[in-house]
Amino acid sequence: MEKEYPRPYLGASPRYSFVQSFIAQMSSKVYIMSEHSLSTHEMRLTLAQLDFWEEFSLHPDQPVSTVAHYLDIQGGIDPEALFKAIETTVHETDVLALRFYIPEGQTKPMQHCDPCRLPKLQLIDLQDRADPYQAASQMMQADVAAKLNLLTQPLSVQWLFKLGADRYLWYIRAHHIILDGFGMVLIEQRCAKLYAHYLGKGDAGAPFHSFAQYLDEDQSYCASPRFEKDRAFWDDYLKSVPVALPILHKEDEYYGGEETGLSFEYELPKPLINRMHQIAAQMEMGWPDLLVAISGLYLFYHYRQQDHDGQQALPLWLPFMNRWGSVGAYMPALLVNILPLFIQPKPEATLGETLSQLSCTLRKQRAHGRYRIEQLATDQGLSEGTRYFFSPLVNVLPFDAPEFEGCTVKHQVLASGPGDGFNITYRGRSDAEALILSIDADPSMFQPQEFEQHSQALLAFLEQVLDGSAINIRCDQLLK
Repeated sequence: MEKEYPRPYLGASPRYSFVQSFIAQMSSKVYIMSEHSLSTHEMRLTLAQLDFWEEFSLHPDQPVSTVAHYLDIQGGIDPEALFKAIETTVHETDVLALRFYIPEGQTKPMQHCDPCRLPKLQLIDLQDRADPYQAASQMMQADVAAKLNLLTQPLSVQWLFKLGADRYLWYIRAHHIILDGFGMVLIEQRCAKLYAHYLGKGDAGAPFHSFAQYLDEDQSYCASPRFEKDRAFWDDYLKSVPVALPILHKEDEYYGGEETGLSFEYELPKPLINRMHQIAAQMEMGWPDLLVAISGLYLFYHYRQQDHDGQQALPLWLPFMNRWGSVGAYMPALLVNILPLFIQPKPEATLGETLSQLSCTLRKQRAHGRYRIEQLATDQGLSEGTRYFFSPLVNVLPFDAPEFEGCTVKHQVLASGPGDGFNITYRGRSDAEALILSIDADPSMFQPQEFEQHSQALLAFLEQVLDGSAINIRCDQLLK
């Protein structure tokens, strides 16, 4: 029987992050491991890891798949407790110790946890610099831009910058082959829990599950009836809409060299966020799903205007958390999935009807979201060295900054890996406060003026749709 794990709810409390909620559930367990040992036996790579391995093999000189965050921690900091909390968290996170290698006589890579690869926390004192924050920023940016060899170099660093007696920056960098963005958040939240514990403000909670546990569970999933049901769902879904998904030859991937990508960033105003909450409640859907649906509709009508043949459906790519009901829900690693959502509004349907239909489809897809996009590509006959072209992509990241006892914390994402073509990201707290809209595009696909018009048009569309009176407007009237 498949073991049940806590399943956090992504909606309810406006002041309590679902990540914090999950950690609270885990911490209520009575077991605490006094020693978190690393499993050093040989392990296969997951399908997601193999995709990044192939990227590295084809483009070894491109530092493209780096994920990096930092926390700006200010206040009455206990340096010893902070240092110990970070070190303990790192020791629990066994993927930070992964070493990749190709066994003699074979062509496929394998991996194992090497204790020597665990990153040592480096304390970097910059108090004597004229501008300590600027000095730290330069060091972090240089590290993000550095090349990383998956065969010869450690895959993560942990730096703690001391900018003053009451201010520290904790910098975490890793290759995407071992960590995704949610894995980074788990690390940060776990450290905050341990920091409070070392201050005598609560128990230590449970350590992370091991990567080997996840691999065993994933192998069982692939041999289970659930796997076959998921395969059938996605096969039927792709057949339901006669639209070809775009394909990319990995050897042709271009990472821009010295060329800077196009980007736009805007903090959504409070009145707009309030209306978003009202409409989400009216439609009985979470606000992240509402933003996905609105963005998808905008992109559908935008691309249809560019397509004289009258595009009937738009494949929209969405990252899926792919963790709930699994040991992966409490284990930092690369688990995020990417799956297609077809945007195909009926011209006679109202906006409200279309939003309801998309919300229903998203719920169905999440029930089958463990099925990997790499497996789906194989099922659909994609050859080795190719993958789907994940554009346009919409990502909503409702993550709260961790709460360090007695301190204020600001969370900053420095790198989240490369994107394809055109990407829309909404990043903010779980209650949608301080919600930032980021748009990124490949400069080889868009002229700067076209990109700017695109960005402003999306903002105007958000304003139009989040006007409560738009719910009863027919979809084919939205951009007129």
